[in-house]
Amino acid sequence: FEITAQTASLFKTPYLNTVVSEDVDGVQYAAVLKNVYAIGTGIAHGLGYGDNFQSVFVANAAGEMKKFLRSSSSLSTPINYAASVYLGDLLVTCYSLFSRNRSFGNMIGKGYSVEAAKLAMQMVAEGYPAAKSIHELSISCAAHTPIASGIYDILWEKKDAATVFAELEKVLV
Repeated sequence: FEITAQTASLFKTPYLNTVVSEDVDGVQYAAVLKNVYAIGTGIAHGLGYGDNFQSVFVANAAGEMKKFLRSSSSLSTPINYAASVYLGDLLVTCYSLFSRNRSFGNMIGKGYSVEAAKLAMQMVAEGYPAAKSIHELSISCAAHTPIASGIYDILWEKKDAATVFAELEKVLV
């Protein structure tokens, strides 16, 4: 732990904070999930959902992420899922107008096909392949992920985005 803390301190600057965590898998899964949820936020925007719905969507996505991380974790120590590495990264990726994943989702919500959106982006939206991986992981660890599953259904099963979001409205609290 001491070597890890020393290494982390080498990267710390007034503009960059480093944090040492034992939750290596959780941090990685959170980085993957936030891209999937950002696509969902973009889809919602493209479908014409307003800011209030998007705030409910992201709050529920944060809760779903927390449940997924708990179901996939082998750590016995409690984790602060409100930390910036989890929640902060999710928020900026979902709300930033510069987010590739949100932009990709916005195109999907406006009716672009996945292939057309990929071509129009000319950049990689990591959440697209991540949606498939998370879907498979959710099944293997028996995690209930209706939001991530809905995004998977839109992107990979070619389900209608408006229909999927109408169903998601029923489960969001």
